[in-house]
Amino acid sequence: MKRFVCAVLALALALCACAAFAEWKPEKAVTMIVAYKAGSGTDTTARVLSEYATKTIGQTVVINNLEGGSGSIGWTALAQAKPDGYTLGFVNLPTLCSNIVEKLGDYKMEDFVPVCNHVNETALVLVSKNSKFNTLEELIAWGKENPNKLKASTNGRKASNHIGAELFAKSAGIKYRAIPFGGTADQLLALRQGAVDFSVAKEADIAAILSEVKVLGVFAESRMPAFPAAPTLGELGLYNKWYGSARAIVAPKGTPQDVIDFYAEAFKQAMEDKDYLAKANNAGITTLYMDQAATGKLLSDQYTFCTDEVANLWK
Repeated sequence: MKRFVCAVLALALALCACAAFAEWKPEKAVTMIVAYKAGSGTDTTARVLSEYATKTIGQTVVINNLEGGSGSIGWTALAQAKPDGYTLGFVNLPTLCSNIVEKLGDYKMEDFVPVCNHVNETALVLVSKNSKFNTLEELIAWGKENPNKLKASTNGRKASNHIGAELFAKSAGIKYRAIPFGGTADQLLALRQGAVDFSVAKEADIAAILSEVKVLGVFAESRMPAFPAAPTLGELGLYNKWYGSARAIVAPKGTPQDVIDFYAEAFKQAMEDKDYLAKANNAGITTLYMDQAATGKLLSDQYTFCTDEVANLWK
């Protein structure tokens, strides 16, 4: 009988411990690392989400902008952060993966634990509002007649928007010069100031500057409602697959599963908030929640895309 009582007590204590373990919640502010400067597309989406996630998490979400190295400075800090549930970060795909392939940072895919996906955005081919090009056909024709004369600003060498520019140029049969900048905000400033001829960026990136650019084409399988006059690249016989960026939330390797589960649910609730959805829509943010498993697959698929298709772009 004594052994039975002891066994029951041990089981009860174990169950209590499991219950306590499953009910992890942060007890102080949470840091969210954004690897790009304030005002960038990633920063904007992170701040819109963090406003509503603060409510569902129960603590303030503090954005920490650690820009530079095409995201590598911020993602290195994220990979090296203490896995205690108080540091999370946004990773941009495919840039995170291409940086790893190019060995631009001191981290690897295994250094990050997926929490959930936040955004899925289609890439766009842009020119400034003052550009002489009004159609993608005009841009391509001029580029073919003037090899290596077209200039494109990018968000860093072999970063997401540089990949997009290369996919476009290769499929169009034009040669151009890529001018790298520290991030999308600076890339688009160069475009608007007339320093380059075209850029590739995403919808949320240009939400605040729509009156200053012209969208000539989209990397989508069908025309986008936001830009109905812009043809898909496939319509013109160019790159005929979807291309764009995802922005996912991850934690440092070693973060306990109960912590991951807590944040996955908290962010899911924030992304389902009707006020959040209205604000996200106004900011041109395409919300696409994915759970941990789906986000893990997304990370894996993007890494494969970078090691296979993207690696061949520069051969």
